[in-house]
Amino acid sequence: MEHTQAMAAALEQARLAAARGEVPVGAVVVRGDEIIAAAGNRVEELDDATAHAEMLALAQASRVVGDWRLTGCLLVATLEPCAMCAGAAYNSRVDGVVFGAADPRLGALGSAQNVYDALPAPPWVVGGVDGEIAGQLLKDFFAARRREPKYKDAEEGV
Repeated sequence: MEHTQAMAAALEQARLAAARGEVPVGAVVVRGDEIIAAAGNRVEELDDATAHAEMLALAQASRVVGDWRLTGCLLVATLEPCAMCAGAAYNSRVDGVVFGAADPRLGALGSAQNVYDALPAPPWVVGGVDGEIAGQLLKDFFAARRREPKYKDAEEGV
């Protein structure tokens, strides 16, 4: 499966997350030519800081495969994974990670840091796949949130 095809599915998950009021990040896990898992952020919905799209997609893929080892699989995310998600991808033994928009604040695969630099046999990484589209989803989401006086982070000055 082409990276752009998988990214299109991840972008759809990001749009669904935004519709639920979540930060619009989506992820899919691909094995061969098949998407075996798909998820969007559910942090707010589940009140769970670990409910990032990547974490949910990796867990779902493990259930589908019947093993925590996802060798032969690819993680595709709309935003550069944070350290938690990059670590989960590494520990899941995915072959590669593809992401859309870079995250200069929290990105752990080359933007803010690269957690794979010190690790043996890390997955290969490709960034910037449909990054402008993924980035625009995030910009639009946060612009709308800044206009909402009830948004709790805005009230707290975060």
